[in-house]
Amino acid sequence: MSSDEHEVGRRSFVAGTGALLGASSLGGVAAATHEDANGTESENHGNEHWSGGHSEPEIIAHRGFAGVYPENTLGAFGRATWGDDADMIELDIIPSADGEVMVIHDPDLSSRDEGTRGLTDLDGYVWEYTADELREADVLQSGESVPTLGEVFDLIPDSVGVNIEFKNPDTTDTYTSQKLSEERLSQQMEVWRPMAEKALDIAGNYENDVLVSSFAEAAIAVVRDIDPDVPVAYLFWDSIETGLEITREYDCEAIHPPYNMVKGTPFFGDEYYLSGPFADVDLVKVAHEEGRAVNVWTIGTWYQAEQLTAAGVDGLIADYPNLLWSGNDEMEWDDPDSGDGEATETGTETSTEAEAETATGTETETETTTGTANGTEIETGTTAPASTGTGTDGGN
Repeated sequence: MSSDEHEVGRRSFVAGTGALLGASSLGGVAAATHEDANGTESENHGNEHWSGGHSEPEIIAHRGFAGVYPENTLGAFGRATWGDDADMIELDIIPSADGEVMVIHDPDLSSRDEGTRGLTDLDGYVWEYTADELREADVLQSGESVPTLGEVFDLIPDSVGVNIEFKNPDTTDTYTSQKLSEERLSQQMEVWRPMAEKALDIAGNYENDVLVSSFAEAAIAVVRDIDPDVPVAYLFWDSIETGLEITREYDCEAIHPPYNMVKGTPFFGDEYYLSGPFADVDLVKVAHEEGRAVNVWTIGTWYQAEQLTAAGVDGLIADYPNLLWSGNDEMEWDDPDSGDGEATETGTETSTEAEAETATGTETETETTTGTANGTEIETGTTAPASTGTGTDGGN
């Protein structure tokens, strides 16, 4: 499929970028140049403003703020955008049996809580059900169902960016968080291609800025092959070196590391999905020098948000709204004698229930998870990458 069949184009979706670059039509951005880590000048495809330096990162609603709303549902995305003013939403896609692009995280529909409770009331894999059947599923006993990608775009404002994570292409024979051989990469690209083409076609019908991310090299590669102008971000897992290698090969506009990969914060190398030691690399500095944005996952406390903001990240992929706050925020309390007793905030932001949970920087996400040795989560139904096929990644 030729690139001019898609309308998505490389716009300034990536977190912290400010105003739209170039014309308002999709794909009208001229290329710029930047120097890579070796001092070599290369094309930057119009992302010269994607190098950080912003006073405050963008807030990306992880699965529609999964800490407070049923994840990846229309109810969550509606509240996150129309109510909580998320700058962007992050969602996951997997195809249905009849080829519709569904918004859902877990390929295995009954993979939560060690199989005692599923993400939905269905068993089996997403791609074993039609879109209509998935629309009737009950997500986390919330009364919300599994939406299509088009339904999400129909719901949210045009001004809200959409980070589409390519989660699974309809098979457990996938490879994540590793550099693939040429032969295997070619084979895997064809596995991802049908969903990628459909997802980009859908996104091209809307005005929202779009960023594609994935833990799978083949997913990034096939998006670049279908339309080189679509912004992409590689999701880091257990290796900074591997993440940077893949990022540079595809000239990704952004990197998406877990928050414990950000050097200069109290969390660097801490146990999260995986613990360090990681390579002694300042990812924020390196990414910004190369003209890339840094969006970190998954943020659950104000303390994490505060420390990562100080480290210079461009986007916070967060489970909760309103995690950014300022110690200079002030509250005007009504006179208690008035019987009113209500408080109004004169600052611009408020804390959330997540802040009340902890000020220590320990992750307290409310996604349904399995074992926690120290309060950190590992999602069920996911496995760390291996040299053989893995069903899904365990991360974002």
